Amino acid sequence: MEEIGASSKCSDASEDKTVNKSSNKACDYWMSGSCIKGDGCQFLHSWFRGDWFSLLANLKGHTQAVCGVALPSGSDKLYSGSSDGTVHVWDCHTGQSTRVINLGDEIGSLISEGPWIFVGLPNVVKAWNIETAADYNLNGPVGQVYAMTVSSDTLFAGAQDGSILAWKGSTENPNPFELATSLKGHTGAVICLTIGRDWLYSGSMDSTIRAWELDTLQCIHTLNGHVDAVMSLICWDEYLLSCSLDRTIKVWASTKEGNIEVIYTHEKEHGAIALFGMHDVEDKPVLFCSCNDNSIYLYDLPSFNERGRIFSKGEVKTIETGPGGLFFTGDGTGLLNVWKLAESHGRVLQVA
Repeated sequence: MEEIGASSKCSDASEDKTVNKSSNKACDYWMSGSCIKGDGCQFLHSWFRGDWFSLLANLKGHTQAVCGVALPSGSDKLYSGSSDGTVHVWDCHTGQSTRVINLGDEIGSLISEGPWIFVGLPNVVKAWNIETAADYNLNGPVGQVYAMTVSSDTLFAGAQDGSILAWKGSTENPNPFELATSLKGHTGAVICLTIGRDWLYSGSMDSTIRAWELDTLQCIHTLNGHVDAVMSLICWDEYLLSCSLDRTIKVWASTKEGNIEVIYTHEKEHGAIALFGMHDVEDKPVLFCSCNDNSIYLYDLPSFNERGRIFSKGEVKTIETGPGGLFFTGDGTGLLNVWKLAESHGRVLQVA
């Protein structure tokens, strides 16, 4: 991503009857299995547009929004958490749900690190070790835990009250996680977290991004470029990318003076919810951005030219990568889709 090219605004297909098959809108009735127009339908009968990836499986089981997906390294099980209060454990060979864990409260986030699965809930993080079956409650958060990330031996969790809690790995305590500190600064719920080099970045409902030094856990920058909730953050090379309900994606870079400034803004027609980056089979960087029109827009970088689109029944809040060219998307209706890059090799989740 050497330089950021010209903006190319995303557009929605018009609802009027002149829309033809080249429309970028999928048929809602077809998605629900009830379109009676068949080939005569003016909208797309497809879950996606693009020829460099394909849909491998629809995993059905959750009844509300999917808020986290994890495929631990070396495991043949896929874990998904939902605001319906359940964690589903999926068999990667059959695509079947082999276990449903009902946690009895709304799940806000789910990640994995090594053998650990971390689940964010109101006022607590649950930690499960899939190798030993040990489980622990990490207390301290106030309100829902919307975001988590891990750096070295530290787990960070962003909470509804605007704080970020940090647990250090411990070998001397019966609980292997010891609450180290709580990072204060945001005035709204912390929605997203990411690690870049020596910094932790946090995005919040207060429209700001904060950069924290991992060594000192001190806030060293507050970034004020957005005017609505910052929903997602990713670090890519030396850049920080952010998206917001203010309908923009922003690219940030460090200046010679040590500040972090916006070097490019990509404007959208809809509020942006989640960012995800990966390389295609030709090693070209592709940025995914889900929006509240129930679509995921796929962009070539650095040009931001659109190269595909994924359609969903609901807003996609979760996009995650897997091995062998796999990636996963979870939407607001509870549907979890498995995708695969074309001509890639590796372990593949197959539906019986």
